[in-house]
Amino acid sequence: MKSTVAIAAAVAALALSGTAYAGAGEDLIAKEKCTKCHTATTTKKGPSCASIATKYKSDAAAAGKLAEMLKTGGMDHDKVAASDADLKAAVAVVLSSK
Repeated sequence: MKSTVAIAAAVAALALSGTAYAGAGEDLIAKEKCTKCHTATTTKKGPSCASIATKYKSDAAAAGKLAEMLKTGGMDHDKVAASDADLKAAVAVVLSSK
């Protein structure tokens, strides 16, 4: 009985510990310090992630366009040195913002 309670407590502690595992997109956003210019919902130096998502909501080609813009630099944005997959993952994070 004691071991069952101990196991349940350990599982609950791990589940509620708040440790989040970021994906490639979140990792790239953190590594490149994107939050220096962009926030989730408010305009800083650059537009918010939510406003970018709203702007490109109905554009099916937006993910590719934005990934290419990050790769080459453009629209007053520096180049981001990362793999195409990581750029697409970061763009997906931004486009899923609300």
